[in-house]
Amino acid sequence: MIIGITGGVGSGKSEVLNILKEDYKADIIIADQVAHELMEPGAVSYNGIVEYFGKTILKEDKTIDRGILGEIVFQNPEKLQKLNQITHKNVDKEILKRIEDIQKKNPEGFIVCEAALLVGAEYESLFQQLWYIFTRENIRFERLKKSRGYSDEKIRQMISSQKSEEEFKRQATHLIDNSGKIEDTRRQIMEILGEPMGFKCLLTHLMYEK
Repeated sequence: MIIGITGGVGSGKSEVLNILKEDYKADIIIADQVAHELMEPGAVSYNGIVEYFGKTILKEDKTIDRGILGEIVFQNPEKLQKLNQITHKNVDKEILKRIEDIQKKNPEGFIVCEAALLVGAEYESLFQQLWYIFTRENIRFERLKKSRGYSDEKIRQMISSQKSEEEFKRQATHLIDNSGKIEDTRRQIMEILGEPMGFKCLLTHLMYEK
């Protein structure tokens, strides 16, 4: 089984991923982590990014300073679009490869892919479900200030650069409200997947039905 997890910045997607990993033994693929790996020197996205944005985004060790790059693209939608053009196809191909590798090792496995932009990705058709992690905006502000030290202005800029809440909801098959306590989030996940032990039995049953 493969599900997609999406949601805006500060929505607490990592909390949901932790529950799925710890309770349901999911293999987790995070698109941002894949993208960062592919931006390392010698990796497939590195040269295209440096050629377009220039060497001012590089640290002394020639790695890309993601903080500087992030500041550039969040202030310039055109440059954000260009960065996405350079990286997205590479990320999609790598995620497809990782899904295939996991399925070869464990055909009964449970795979979760997390990304801000799942709809339209090359691997979207593989999802049985697409979850939108919703969190009230005031709570997102609080989390981002506390965890990353962002200003209100930067948070507004980041939120406005992403899809609207309505668009996320329209594309999702399930909604998880992550505005409350972690126990509330866990309960909502159980309502979708069932108890962890029962879910494992279901995966095994589905595997033998194929």
